[in-house]
Amino acid sequence: MRYVKPESFEAAATLLRDEDGISRILAGGTDVLVQLKAEMVEPDLMVDLKHLPGMREIVAEDGGFRIGAAVSGAELGEHAALKALWPGVVEGVELIGSSQVQSRATMAGNLCTGSPAGDSVPAMVTAGAVARVQGPDGVRDVPVIDIPTGPGKNSLSKGEFITSIYLPARPARAADAYLRFIPRTEMDIAVSSAAVSLELDADGVVTSAQVALGAVAPTVLLVKDAGEALVGSKLDETAIAALVSAVEAACNPITDKRGTIEFRTKTAGVLAKRAAHIAYTRAGGQA
Repeated sequence: MRYVKPESFEAAATLLRDEDGISRILAGGTDVLVQLKAEMVEPDLMVDLKHLPGMREIVAEDGGFRIGAAVSGAELGEHAALKALWPGVVEGVELIGSSQVQSRATMAGNLCTGSPAGDSVPAMVTAGAVARVQGPDGVRDVPVIDIPTGPGKNSLSKGEFITSIYLPARPARAADAYLRFIPRTEMDIAVSSAAVSLELDADGVVTSAQVALGAVAPTVLLVKDAGEALVGSKLDETAIAALVSAVEAACNPITDKRGTIEFRTKTAGVLAKRAAHIAYTRAGGQA
């Protein structure tokens, strides 16, 4: 295996494009190092990106934040301004692994892994997050929702990798929340999960809402009908019932050792309801 520490993003993209064998990127390393230890993969090329400009930085940009692809979950949790602006995104990232894993795990890695149960992804989707992708032909911006294409798969072409993720600005009366259900109290994979992002007017009426689900389909789902069910309401019983109904209708899960189709569908609705109430309160709404 060749270990390379390129001097630029462009050089890294060229290395990855030209490699005929198996290549892996080292940014956080929580997935690739496990794969190496378990002998699941034997890369011909390992490209280390952690040292490149911006990879370990959180930078204010246009009222939002640009987060380098090697920024760890622990670093996100310690960034007060980011946590205040997008609390649901941060709490999703903070659920990835143990305290030790948190010191290395990244949003970009969690996204590129392509797991339908990735904890950071639903809240990023409701935030309208955008990934900046470097490739052999240059740089492009891709909505986070378009990166995963199925379990263990993503839309990045050969030689492409994420350098940062952008979380946009939002109004003062806005907030988000993320919840998941797992069989154990910690360090397990979600049976189902839900993220909700809301914006309110001065009277506490929802003016905009986004709802995303994890672990109930091959990729994270943005359920537009569920978000629309909340618009124009103060989360009254009718709106919440419509939210739950839309969430359950959108679910397309599997039955496995963690849960049945019926259980995943039911819990997704419950989690979306709870996350909506949390986001509403955080945004300044009166329950």
